Amino acid sequence: MRLRRTTTAALTAGILLACTGPATALAEPALNRANPVQRSLDHLVREAKFPAALAAVSVDGRQRSYAAGVRDRATGAPAVRDSQVRIGSNTKTFIAVAVLQLVAEGKVELDAPIERYLPNLVRGKGIDGNQITVRQLLQHTSGLPNYTKHIGVARFPEFRDRYREPRELLDIALSHPADFAPGTSWSYSNTGYLLAGLLIQRVTGRPVAEVVTTKVIDRAGLRETYWPRTGEMTIRGAHPKGYGLTDSTKPDSPVLDVTVQDTGWAGAAGELVGTPSDLNRFYAALLGGRLLPPAQLAEMRKTVPAKDFVPGVSYGLGIMRTELSCGRVAWSHGGDIPGYETRNGSTEDGRAVSIAVTALPGTFGDAEGSSSQVLAAVDTALCAS
Repeated sequence: MRLRRTTTAALTAGILLACTGPATALAEPALNRANPVQRSLDHLVREAKFPAALAAVSVDGRQRSYAAGVRDRATGAPAVRDSQVRIGSNTKTFIAVAVLQLVAEGKVELDAPIERYLPNLVRGKGIDGNQITVRQLLQHTSGLPNYTKHIGVARFPEFRDRYREPRELLDIALSHPADFAPGTSWSYSNTGYLLAGLLIQRVTGRPVAEVVTTKVIDRAGLRETYWPRTGEMTIRGAHPKGYGLTDSTKPDSPVLDVTVQDTGWAGAAGELVGTPSDLNRFYAALLGGRLLPPAQLAEMRKTVPAKDFVPGVSYGLGIMRTELSCGRVAWSHGGDIPGYETRNGSTEDGRAVSIAVTALPGTFGDAEGSSSQVLAAVDTALCAS
């Protein structure tokens, strides 16, 4: 759910990094090793040691899919192109779209305090809902402590089966002091999106999963993206297995199959499941103006520097702006959740790529190096002529 940091050197190296209608799928010759995207995926499996790597590349709405590695380490069965994965913090972009739709409808004000919509809820040491705006929640400038740092995600066997209510998670976050005064700095916080989900529910009177499904997923024409039901632990469609460490604080701990898990703890900050091609379709629909009016899309794309995050990245409202090695600009998000990492990017000239790997960086080797190699694959695909 947290996007990992990379070094400036990694982002400037030669193998760098992540339409108005649904993309049209094209048949891709099996394992065309001369294709730079396929070579990047092969590299991720061979050198970065990810069990599987998937990619979807869209150029002017024409989409191709790629795969490398195995979907199951035990059987050695090959990875299947464009299968479902947990897309983690890409969920935040969906949530931000739903909030901005409410802004367009006059039901929410971006610069109003969250206290107006969730009265007497956001309170803590240095924390006051009267001082935190909706915009700050979506832009990670609220100063709210990040609840995922405090719920024991690292020890996966103890964590796998436990469902957590949003209010329980919020209480955990608010038991810690603010990171900084609202609007004075930037720090990635899943807690802001937990509150954005509660805001959507309060304003619409409907569950956040339902609102995101009907107003974002369905409107974008996504057929393989869904919000898991409460307590649902498996992935519904064809999917590669995801792998993780027994204890991610100990790099030498045993590797587990972590595909089956209760992701209720991720909620509005990172619970969606989808495919690489659906991610491309979503960002194409968003940037193409099919999900938001121009005024709200412009607000979404107003960015601030993402301090101590990924070099060269600035953060808008649930979306990031990145300068690529070839001079293009990409809009994206990406996400980490146990078992899966996704990275993506969409450019102004109609090119998009989404890449998924089936372990978090560091599961099978150097975390920073393998993370940088995923970003490099995104850059390769977006900068290909």
